[in-house]
Amino acid sequence: MSRESRGIQSIEVGGELLRALARSGEPMMLRDLAREAGMPPAKAHPYLVSFSRIGLIEQDETTGRYEIGALALELGLISLHRLSAVRIATPKIAALADAIDHAVSLAVWGTHGPTVVRLEEPSHPVHISMRAGSAMALLETATGRAFAAFLPAKTLKAALDSGLDRLGIGYNLKRLKNAEIETMLDEVRRQGLARAIGDPLPGVNAFAAPVFDHSGRVVLVITAMGPAGTFNINWDSSIAAALRDCAGEVSQRLGHGAAKAAE
Repeated sequence: MSRESRGIQSIEVGGELLRALARSGEPMMLRDLAREAGMPPAKAHPYLVSFSRIGLIEQDETTGRYEIGALALELGLISLHRLSAVRIATPKIAALADAIDHAVSLAVWGTHGPTVVRLEEPSHPVHISMRAGSAMALLETATGRAFAAFLPAKTLKAALDSGLDRLGIGYNLKRLKNAEIETMLDEVRRQGLARAIGDPLPGVNAFAAPVFDHSGRVVLVITAMGPAGTFNINWDSSIAAALRDCAGEVSQRLGHGAAKAAE
């Protein structure tokens, strides 16, 4: 067996129970679930116990039926939000890159903080050490600050408490006070954009704009960046306006503001 195809057979076997439950779309008794997964109930039960412990499934105490658990629902919702948001934003950032002729990236909030998932290149070469999968510094970069300014307070605190030096190079919590961080993020909220002027990349300027979903949660950040000589960093520049419009269009497609407009 090749290294790429090697896996854990017991997990794959147990996965048949999850597939059977997903196909059913409704709570199932042990015997029915086991039958649909192609295994005897005695074999299925230990898997269901383990899945219950980690929240992938749960059992109704009254009926004894098994159904999808909180963790499975959370994973599904996260996947749905991210996939739909990225899918909607991808053609928008491609059009933005063509319009402003600067590099444009798309980032999500991942395990290691702001994480680039798409990058559109301009017609001219630009030296930016970024690619899909790159994790961005939380307070050093425009992308990171655009997330930080609109993240829930608990999420931001957890990210900072986890070790800011791991997320960024230049900022140190012992030197950067909470008031200074809040002042930095307040500017982002006022402008609707985060801005980086030759920092952390000398000679490269950037704007970053948050994208919100129907619940008002920041789900993406779109960042435009380019050489300082041709990238106008004024808040009212055509680049800033185009980026705000792009982020606003994606947010609108994701339902942001719909509930308020309906009131």
